[in-house]
Amino acid sequence: MFFGGGDFNPFEHMQGGGMPGRGPPRGPVDNEEFYKILGVSKDATDAEIKKAYKRGALKHHPDKGGDPEKFKEFSEAAEVLMDEEKRALYDKYGKEGIEEGGGGGGSAEDVFAQMFGGGGRRGPRGPQKGEDIVHNIKVSLEDLYNGKTVRLAISREKPCADCDGKGGKPGAEKVCTDCNGRGVRVQLRQIGPGMVQQMQSTCPSCRGACKVIDEKDKCKTCKGKKVTKDRKVLEVHIEKGMKSGHKIKFSGEADEIPGTVPGDVVIVVQQKEHERFKRKGADLVESIELTLSEALCGFTKVVTHLDGRTLQIKVPPGEVTSHQAVKMIQNEGMPYHGSPFTKGRLFLVMNVKFPKKLPLNIVSALQSALPEPPKAMLTEEDEECNMESVDISQFGQGEGKGPANAYDEDDEDGEGGAQRVQCGQA
Repeated sequence: MFFGGGDFNPFEHMQGGGMPGRGPPRGPVDNEEFYKILGVSKDATDAEIKKAYKRGALKHHPDKGGDPEKFKEFSEAAEVLMDEEKRALYDKYGKEGIEEGGGGGGSAEDVFAQMFGGGGRRGPRGPQKGEDIVHNIKVSLEDLYNGKTVRLAISREKPCADCDGKGGKPGAEKVCTDCNGRGVRVQLRQIGPGMVQQMQSTCPSCRGACKVIDEKDKCKTCKGKKVTKDRKVLEVHIEKGMKSGHKIKFSGEADEIPGTVPGDVVIVVQQKEHERFKRKGADLVESIELTLSEALCGFTKVVTHLDGRTLQIKVPPGEVTSHQAVKMIQNEGMPYHGSPFTKGRLFLVMNVKFPKKLPLNIVSALQSALPEPPKAMLTEEDEECNMESVDISQFGQGEGKGPANAYDEDDEDGEGGAQRVQCGQA
């Protein structure tokens, strides 16, 4: 936003032949210093400049015992001369032109990182990495116990084979004239006296791509998009012991967009619910149903495991199994991921199914076989009660609505409800 005493003209400082915001250079221009620092001639190629910088930067880098100031000078000179626009500006206006034209701004470490990869704060400035493709795959508990290989087909984009990812004929791609290759358009809008707002938006002509192709020159296969759809089949290895949420990564198998590094395909494992077993970490738990006879007299049962093996479990006669009792078997749980021969524990919860009613002859036989229960001390003052079978969830739900409160308080005057009937007298 700009402020001033009158209407602002953003182009009033553009003078013919000079650089933006200033007139022609005043006096002789020193445009040789950066070339001397790197030890190259003014007509040196980009390759020669890069080679000179690499040699000098490694020599003067502070981590190598070099002079920090000398390293800074080398990086400053290289940053300008390795950039085509900045170099042209420097050749015409010298260091003063670079400073006023917005050059520089990167640190010495940034330039070093750009050339050697790493070491700088911003890291290497190579092609941008594309987006990852994330796909969820549902897997049974049996597959997570035994391991399995799944073939998965994915759809992705790859460079068009007909135009080699160029979108059209060789050389057909031109810099967008609407945004001058910046991918964005800047508009100035006056919002008040002496106040101008600068707005930036994606260029509608190139859609942010910075370059355009004439319709007649576009590839007939990809219509100038540079990419086509491709089907890729991946073999996903479900390893023993993997958990729900585990991620399997296929590096560089996502969309191959020209000018970018392909992203990754990430497969997220999701465990399906099992009808018998529940899992927590490396432990498994299963419910075992017992009859009253088995709970009182002992039992022998067979449990089928996730790999098809049958496990024989038994409780000897004379040992009583209570309802919800828990037994545990070591090393029969889930395999540990990365160490499949080591397994967790298998827990068995015993659920006793009690009969709803017993024949009187069975009751008599049980009374004679079982220890005599303690007798209640009854008196004539004891009141007999009738018990009903209910669910424990009803506990605490009957407050304030007993038989004495059969009628709402709002209906005592007879409005909005049934009127009370008084008994007539003979």
